[in-house]
Amino acid sequence: MIRVILILLVVVVFLLVSALPLLIGEKYVWKNNENRQKEYALKVVKQIFYMIFRLTGSTLTVKGFENIPDKPVLYVGNHRSYFDIVSGYIVVPGQTGFVAKKEMEKIPLLRDWMRNVNCLFLDRKDIKAGLKTILEGIEKVKGGSSMWIFPEGTRCKAEDPTELLGFKEGSLKIAEKSGCPVVPVAITGTAEILEQHFPFIRPSHVTMEFGEPFYIKELPAEDRKRAGAYTEAKIKEMLVREQEERRQMRRG
Repeated sequence: MIRVILILLVVVVFLLVSALPLLIGEKYVWKNNENRQKEYALKVVKQIFYMIFRLTGSTLTVKGFENIPDKPVLYVGNHRSYFDIVSGYIVVPGQTGFVAKKEMEKIPLLRDWMRNVNCLFLDRKDIKAGLKTILEGIEKVKGGSSMWIFPEGTRCKAEDPTELLGFKEGSLKIAEKSGCPVVPVAITGTAEILEQHFPFIRPSHVTMEFGEPFYIKELPAEDRKRAGAYTEAKIKEMLVREQEERRQMRRG
């Protein structure tokens, strides 16, 4: 329980203490330099998330980092935990924003920091609003920021870590319309930190694997039509391989 208390304390203190500097910075320091504002915000968020991850007592292994192109991309990952986002921000290089559910926009201070690290809020019940979010994502990519999306739409609660909810077709529109590469990301071990025994936090070994990037326009015609299913299959392959490696390690 002590880990939960420490992490909640870090989050609350961070949001309260950072409110004034953030508001002052937006009004006086960065008002004519949005890039400096976002660089500062990303640096701070990475440091806080790294602290939170360390407080869980967990370890992190990154595979396939060399597969990340030196340009804006659309990261597409499986989703089992809030710690997917924490881990993602720790690992990925450069400006990156997550596509989050609309409800997150209702949380004061948190939503301001999320906006400052390029996050977008998606209303999945409103098609018109969803289209607007996709267009904003395209502009983010064209402006030099990568985006990260979870096409399952919500956290998968299945016991089997290789099980996925099914990727929503159309979730890769940001990559399709902007022309940026898609990087599949397989995440294992994050649900074991919190979601599997909520509200307690326990140490876990998290693995984040980046698959080979691809351009939707370069896929065979049938795969282009079902780019979501194509990406899901790539992530599934990585998850299955990771589980097999873990089983072999346990056998000794």
